[in-house]
Amino acid sequence: MVYLTPLLSGFIAAAIGIIPPGLINMTAAKINLKEGKKNAMWFVIGALLVIFFQVYVAVLFARVIDNRPDVVTLLREVGFVIFSILTIYFLFIAKDPKTKKKSKIKKSSKKSRFFLGMLLSGLNFFPIPYYVVVSVTLASYSLFVFENSIIFTFVLGSVLGSFVVLYSYIAFFGRIEKKTDYLMRNMNTIIGSITGLVAIATLFNILNYYFG
Repeated sequence: MVYLTPLLSGFIAAAIGIIPPGLINMTAAKINLKEGKKNAMWFVIGALLVIFFQVYVAVLFARVIDNRPDVVTLLREVGFVIFSILTIYFLFIAKDPKTKKKSKIKKSSKKSRFFLGMLLSGLNFFPIPYYVVVSVTLASYSLFVFENSIIFTFVLGSVLGSFVVLYSYIAFFGRIEKKTDYLMRNMNTIIGSITGLVAIATLFNILNYYFG
């Protein structure tokens, strides 16, 4: 039971982070449609390998930060400012993205798709700060402990969550393609709403720290 919480926490955090249509999950879906499931799965495996190291590095960095309450508080304050700016930008400034026409993907080998997955995942720097914030926040609520076995369980949960979401895109993309287009058209509102909720939660933590 002691490992269930970090496993589920990692799984849920990964699912939330990767569910919105993005470069990695949409590419996996398109490769599946154009080249078949095997190539798409090799792409996913390459992406997951990088995600594993990204989450592990993020949690190790969070462990260092967690020993410095002043740094944690500073990060929360910086995070509140950043998320507030993002909320204002996505809700009131950014233009709605247009749905792109389907582009042809040339058939490639499994090896090239594996390395493409690693490349695209490696170019995505969002997971590192995301998992730093997630793990520090969980630790602040005593839902996570920075011990090696717990860290590995959390990372494993994150990889499993990422795999389930990416596999879902591969398996069900044909059925949800219209809904995906809707999500793309309304992505700014969705992202702005999420960052707004995160900003409110962060503000609550800051106020609780100073006045709680």
